[in-house]
Amino acid sequence: MSIQLVIFDLDGTLIDSRIDITNALNFALEPYAFGQLSVEDTVKMVGEGITRLIEKLVGEKETSMKADVTERFLTYYTQHIIDYTREYPGVRDVLEKLNAYKKAVISNKRESLSRQALEGLGLLRYFDVIVGSDTTPERKPSPLPILKVLADLHVYPRRAVIVGDSNYDVDAGKAAGITTVAVTYGYRPREVIAHADYLIDRMTDLISLLERIGEVQG
Repeated sequence: MSIQLVIFDLDGTLIDSRIDITNALNFALEPYAFGQLSVEDTVKMVGEGITRLIEKLVGEKETSMKADVTERFLTYYTQHIIDYTREYPGVRDVLEKLNAYKKAVISNKRESLSRQALEGLGLLRYFDVIVGSDTTPERKPSPLPILKVLADLHVYPRRAVIVGDSNYDVDAGKAAGITTVAVTYGYRPREVIAHADYLIDRMTDLISLLERIGEVQG
């Protein structure tokens, strides 16, 4: 078997967390008379972590407001992290079938929140390593989180694949020298992820794709 490690993005790839993130943002912004965000508004902005998301909303220079909004977001989101969040179709079945592979999650969500969401959905047990936005000094699209996982699990780059829904996942994977797979059902439009090595429309397509990649790489 050529591929030994499958790295997954979290939000937009394994889980659909759009509603819970939107609700937490609206709670956090309420004292500042921002208009209510729709789920579609949120999806356009997520992907770089909560700090960057809030900067986009309130401005980078609004230091005190940014700190308060962040604290309100984290307080609410921690308490409501899987009210509406669910794994995408086929995710649990695919993870069950990947027993022969090492598996990791690399998210731009904070590590504690990533673990909480996965544990709450009963998915944490499938993974060997969880890396969040605060686990390493840099987050995706930096290759640093991937390089950490490769080192921790003793896997060569050519034996690893990253599966994600955004250009941040693809760019991080390419920078780290690993094979990139983008899912088309996530938060980013197809044209943004078209530079991935492979595209899949359903998570269940991953099983046969990994076999094909193994045959190609030998």
